[in-house]
Amino acid sequence: MRKKNGLVEILVWIVIAVGVLWVLSPFYWAVITSFKKPADVFRLSSVPWVQFRPTLANWKTEFEQRGPEITRGILNSIIIAVCASLFAVALGSFAGYGLARHKYRRWKNRDLSFWFLSQRFLPPAATVIPFFLLMKSLRLLDTQLALILVNTTFVMPFAVLIMKDMFRELPVELEEAAWVDGCSRWQSFLRIALPLAAPALVATIIICFSFAWNEFLFALVLTYKNASPITVVIAGTEHTQGVQFWYVSTRLLLAIIPPTILALTVQKYIVRGLTMGAVKG
Repeated sequence: MRKKNGLVEILVWIVIAVGVLWVLSPFYWAVITSFKKPADVFRLSSVPWVQFRPTLANWKTEFEQRGPEITRGILNSIIIAVCASLFAVALGSFAGYGLARHKYRRWKNRDLSFWFLSQRFLPPAATVIPFFLLMKSLRLLDTQLALILVNTTFVMPFAVLIMKDMFRELPVELEEAAWVDGCSRWQSFLRIALPLAAPALVATIIICFSFAWNEFLFALVLTYKNASPITVVIAGTEHTQGVQFWYVSTRLLLAIIPPTILALTVQKYIVRGLTMGAVKG
């Protein structure tokens, strides 16, 4: 029996090791490619100082020649992702609280929840042209506001469903006690429900932030220069002779720094939010 348990444990650790290598391999590729010469990128060379000699030429070129463009792209991504996630969570909290605390008759709660979820099933390619025409008529093309509105629309379903489950798990007796003390439903929501759901709020903001940060299709169509986020800047490394992978890797590493710092900063709140049933289906 002990031998069988030991064999199972070994297999589990092997599977974990393979999974970790699978997840980390793209980051390793990006790191080593950013220090390669163009000639080394197109041949088998994975071990620095053994199969190729690392160089800082790619990083110097990016900062000296394309520094303002990359900086503007990262700032645009930060502004768009932060505003979109905050707006989505603010609106999603109201909708989630309503679905958790009220029973609707004409449209059932389950149908409303499925309608919010269906927004994620909708192919973005089916709405990109209508959004383009709408933003053009509003004169919002190549503006941060256009991408903020679009990203808020598409990440808000996550906020609604996550916050709905979170509010449903909070004891309603706490709010009823506040009502007895003279609080209105609005006051009990702001003073009781929201503070108790703070960890889930932070986790939801991070989830919405990650989706808004990685959005590419609408950013490509709705912007062309001033409001282009870092995802469009990364895609701009294509050259007439092909994709410049050595520049793709440098921009990719620069692009993952802000969300990584944010995730590490609020890591404890993410763990608390996810373990309090915030994403339970």
